[in-house]
Amino acid sequence: MKKRITAVLLITVLTAVLASGCKKNVGTPEDNAVVDEQESGQKETETERVFGFSCSDLSNPFYMVLNEALRSALEEEGISLITLDAEADTDIQISQADRLIEEEAEVVFLCPVDWEEVTPALEKLNEAGIPVINLDTEVKETDLVKAFVGSDNRNAGYVCGEDLVSRMPEGGRIVIVENSGINSINERITGFEEAVSNSGFEVVKRIDAGRKKVEDEMRLLLGEEQIDAVMCGNDVAALQVLSVLDRAEKTGILVYSVDGSPDMKSRLLEQDSPVAGIGAQSPITMGKTAAKTAAAILNRDRYEKETYVETFFINRENVDMYGTDGWQ
Repeated sequence: MKKRITAVLLITVLTAVLASGCKKNVGTPEDNAVVDEQESGQKETETERVFGFSCSDLSNPFYMVLNEALRSALEEEGISLITLDAEADTDIQISQADRLIEEEAEVVFLCPVDWEEVTPALEKLNEAGIPVINLDTEVKETDLVKAFVGSDNRNAGYVCGEDLVSRMPEGGRIVIVENSGINSINERITGFEEAVSNSGFEVVKRIDAGRKKVEDEMRLLLGEEQIDAVMCGNDVAALQVLSVLDRAEKTGILVYSVDGSPDMKSRLLEQDSPVAGIGAQSPITMGKTAAKTAAAILNRDRYEKETYVETFFINRENVDMYGTDGWQ
């Protein structure tokens, strides 16, 4: 590892700045990070300190905003962030651990492609003495990470189920779009099912977005089943479901999702939109919190081992308050 020049002073300053900069409430449109066009993995500036971020899939807008929020918070203090895109491939993510060790990263932020299969990467970083901050999706081997910063995913799913029950108190037939390899999505679906349990709802189909093409599965279902609602584990899947419904000119099906992307919030405002609501999370707040946690770990200050950022429900009645031009 490089000699850590003035480490304590730098991290103390970082802690103070981030603590004053973090809002207790969700972000406003002015907070939204602007994604630059630099190649993923490239250092923007040469600085004394280097952190790393192995991200599961930067094609997902949520992770793009999370990355930029994290980068912005660190670069204000002259800390460079090396961002590596695993492209939804566990083997690539495992190899990225070697890259970040070679780059002498002092801290590594990691969103796992698969919560269990990522373990070899965590073991490599642990053996190298590099603290890992687990973001968004909790890994299975939690003893190999210093801290976890993510959303309250169970609540994000629960508020969607709660709304569905209020709209259809006598129950109905639902489709669930999940992803068994991503623990954060598992938590969302669990929360949703808790909310609708014992309320007369029947799950007619589960679509695993990690193994099946969502659009193909939905097209088949529309011709075979009566469907009252679709619960999606994230906005990426929900937008695919909406695409199928639009082309089929299918009405009367309620669609729920978790994330809160600009595209999904915009769909809420459309006349006769199938979108009933979104369990929203804030990648901006998550990025700021993760940077603050890294500062505390390196400065040997007290920090939360697990931090769950607030999630909340967005519908037509309150979407204007959050805006459709950016994330929370």
